[in-house]
Amino acid sequence: MSHARNHGGDHFPTRLFRSFRHRVVGPLLPVLILLVIMLVGLFGEAGMIWLPLLAAGPALAATTNGPRGVFCVGLLAAVVGTTLGARVGAPGREVAAVLAALVAVTLASALASALRGRRERVLADVRSVAEAAQHALLRPVRATVGPFEVAVRYSAAAAEARIGGDLYALVPTPFGVRLIVGDVRGKGLPAVGTAALVLGVFREAAYDEPDLLAVVDRIERSLARNLGTDDFVTAVVAGYPRPGELEVVNCGHAPPLLVSDSRSVTAVEPTHPAPPLGLRALTDQTPSLQVLPFADGDQLLLYTDGVVEARDGHREFYPLVEGLSRHLCDEPERTVDAIHEELLAHVGGRLHDDAALLLIRKPVAAAPSVPQQAGPEELLGDQAA
Repeated sequence: MSHARNHGGDHFPTRLFRSFRHRVVGPLLPVLILLVIMLVGLFGEAGMIWLPLLAAGPALAATTNGPRGVFCVGLLAAVVGTTLGARVGAPGREVAAVLAALVAVTLASALASALRGRRERVLADVRSVAEAAQHALLRPVRATVGPFEVAVRYSAAAAEARIGGDLYALVPTPFGVRLIVGDVRGKGLPAVGTAALVLGVFREAAYDEPDLLAVVDRIERSLARNLGTDDFVTAVVAGYPRPGELEVVNCGHAPPLLVSDSRSVTAVEPTHPAPPLGLRALTDQTPSLQVLPFADGDQLLLYTDGVVEARDGHREFYPLVEGLSRHLCDEPERTVDAIHEELLAHVGGRLHDDAALLLIRKPVAAAPSVPQQAGPEELLGDQAA
């Protein structure tokens, strides 16, 4: 399946480094700090001045260890403090004060560690629910759907939320393969709810309606009943009803990019601009159906505003047309991967808006093999035999 499961470009080396830092470096850092303080106290001339710093051990342990680890670090700090106090001949009252401070810091750190662990468990549950919601809303798309090779990449601006207001779907129907890419106005849970509504209506209407404009009308009527006056959805709905033809309906969305077999990239601007879904009642414009030639080897890239409106440090937009031309190949997954990586590098690793890319390609049909005719010498040989 071709689907964006990572958000924000979190690849294997990065995950491996983070895992090593979390599982090894983090738990050992408080112990290393205590060892440094012990060495300074043993070989330095500072005396008791370093002993209060032992409280940093259990305090830091609370950020990476559980309560048991915090108590172990606190016990080690108490042993180090007692040893150093006895070595420098510190008064018992001063050593007792340091140990009392260590006990207080250790108990407070253990409590903080327990609360942190509880919050992490709750966050893990929320993430698992968000992951399930993502799979239910944005279902994974197969690498091959009908006659097309397909690749999809999706990145939510709120990486911890996993899902956002961008939407896509690609389904085979009795009327050919149909697909939608859209962008809901706004962010957060309201945008996710609107995206779920659009996708639900699209998946049902795509199977029922033989006319692609009727599919768009079904979505429009549903949104008119459920959206507020200031809410809307930009979308491109496309279909492949017959070989060699692609139908496109653009409702206020960014124009798709059509790639011919000669590798030229063309923006498919709507012949009659139409308002976004949910705003048709405010204007007399209605969506129109564009029919495009779509031969073997052709590709179509649909995307959301989060791609073309992504800015770098100099406030320059990401040049999608140039990026597509630069990374174009006969494997949609490689093309989309390269564009996605370049997009993240352009913005410095973190997108500030949801971004979706969906690329379809009509594979070139294999030429039928023609039996090779025998030459005159082979015919004479066969006759002699």
